[in-house]
Amino acid sequence: MKYIREFRDGQLAQKLAGAIAREADPGRQYHLMEFCGGHTHAIFRYGVQDLVPANVTYVHGPGCPVCVLPVRRLDDAIELALKDNVILTTYGDMMRVPGTKQKSLIKAKAEGADVRMVYSTQDALRIARDNPHRQVVFFAIGFETTTPPTAVAILQAEAEGLTNFSVFCNHVLTPPAIAHIVEAPSEPGEIPVRIDGFLGPSHVSSVIGWAPYEPAARDFGKPVVIAGFEPLDVLQSTLMLIRQINDGRHEVENQYTRVVTQEGNRKAQALVDQVLELRRTFEWRGLGYVPDSALRIRARFAGFDAEKRFAVSPKESREIKSCDCPAVLRGVKKPTECKLFGTTCTPDTPVGACMVSSEGACAAYWTYGRKRAVA
Repeated sequence: MKYIREFRDGQLAQKLAGAIAREADPGRQYHLMEFCGGHTHAIFRYGVQDLVPANVTYVHGPGCPVCVLPVRRLDDAIELALKDNVILTTYGDMMRVPGTKQKSLIKAKAEGADVRMVYSTQDALRIARDNPHRQVVFFAIGFETTTPPTAVAILQAEAEGLTNFSVFCNHVLTPPAIAHIVEAPSEPGEIPVRIDGFLGPSHVSSVIGWAPYEPAARDFGKPVVIAGFEPLDVLQSTLMLIRQINDGRHEVENQYTRVVTQEGNRKAQALVDQVLELRRTFEWRGLGYVPDSALRIRARFAGFDAEKRFAVSPKESREIKSCDCPAVLRGVKKPTECKLFGTTCTPDTPVGACMVSSEGACAAYWTYGRKRAVA
């Protein structure tokens, strides 16, 4: 298949690795944060870390929408699911993420809640059509990549007069998160994470383009390279970042030119802007409250806003203290530094979202053999 085999070529990988080794200054360290969980999995699946010099380190970022959703919002979704006459629809990974007191949507389902896994917003709309006397809530999560389908679903529900359909909106935005990671103070007693540059989101950038990352690169002096998900993409993007760092540049460059443009998908952006608007602040797991980093449903579509349709009561939500998922999401710790990793917390018995999600850093370490820290 075009653009698959070509970007997994072993000989080309060795050539890129050789170029990185030649150009990486042995007298300095390079700390590169990959924002997307897809990049983390590519790095471990294809052994990219083993192809680069020891002074080039990948720092795992918060690039997993399931992982960054705070416990409080998950607890709200569980409360919605337990309401009479409600069918809560959600993507598969969210079913097993533990909330307060280890309660999850799948446990709520076992208690009698009608929680259904869907593959798309269209599945949720179909369930609403098939159950006209039930309230169907779509638990919407994700970065800018999955936001346009949510906007389309709301417009479609309005056009069809589906008054029993609503959305619990939890879509978050990546450029503000990158800026927050760079400028936010460390947690008490925490060693500040060093980041010299970013492997920028690729699928996200196919929607929003690469221009929105320019302020962060300019204001904080951190180069950003929009990187594809294949191993050669990651290696080439690493080389591009090293060259920028060596030159003292901090620009946005686009390695993923076969998909991403400067302006992105303007039609998708227009759909999102029609239905959704900016939240002034939103909580991210691991990052805390990040200004202007999420979206909510516009007042015109309030009838499809589950937060307005249902009275979700305030509650005391809390992270599992022994789980280091929040620190992993900040890039402060590696999964193997969590005392629960591989013991109490495994894919079969996940304690934190980073092990549940198919894009989580803990899941990447487990799946691709990094179960123990290297001595």
